[in-house]
Amino acid sequence: MRMRKKPWARPELESCEFFVINPKEYKGRWREEFKNDKPIYLELGCGKGTFMAVHGSENKDINYIAIDIKDEVLGLAKRNIEEAYKINNRKLDNVKLMAQEIGLINEILGEEDLVSRIYINFCNPWPKEKHKKRRLTHTRQLNQYRTFLKDEGEIWFKTDDDELFKESLEYFEEGKFKIKYITYDLHESEFEGNVQTEHEKMFTKKGIKTKFLIATKGTENK
Repeated sequence: MRMRKKPWARPELESCEFFVINPKEYKGRWREEFKNDKPIYLELGCGKGTFMAVHGSENKDINYIAIDIKDEVLGLAKRNIEEAYKINNRKLDNVKLMAQEIGLINEILGEEDLVSRIYINFCNPWPKEKHKKRRLTHTRQLNQYRTFLKDEGEIWFKTDDDELFKESLEYFEEGKFKIKYITYDLHESEFEGNVQTEHEKMFTKKGIKTKFLIATKGTENK
């Protein structure tokens, strides 16, 4: 369902200290923008920001970059992140929020940025054959991530879609990623530390199992 226009969203984002208006300007120097050398975690398709709000406000020793494309959803993410920091009495200094087409992610992140972890949560499954190259886990995308994901860096991937999960396993193999952890029913597994997204809660109520994996990027010689 298409989200309604929110006229307040863009002005509110542009006045927000942690929203990056022109992220291309910071390619290769995100550590400089964060003003520290803490690990950088990236969420691709942050939606309304409920996942990022929890992670960012509870992990002060990690820097986060959260990306989506629509002002309407990013405006809600901005508010949800701010609220989480307020509740946890934390200074909001470790999250950068921005609008960016994920298919062009290499426009804003380069090999100097060294991302330690990428989160991909309930992305569009693009079920039609002609659209599958748009998937965030497609080999074409994984090859882009390799340029800025550090050696042994991780991709955490969650989905409700069986076909997407199955075919993503093939993509990770093609992209020379190793599967470190996998479960076909996350909520019944022994995995600890899961933060549920809004979509995850919705699918779980419908009885749909969450599939989850952690893939690691090996070095060029492995």
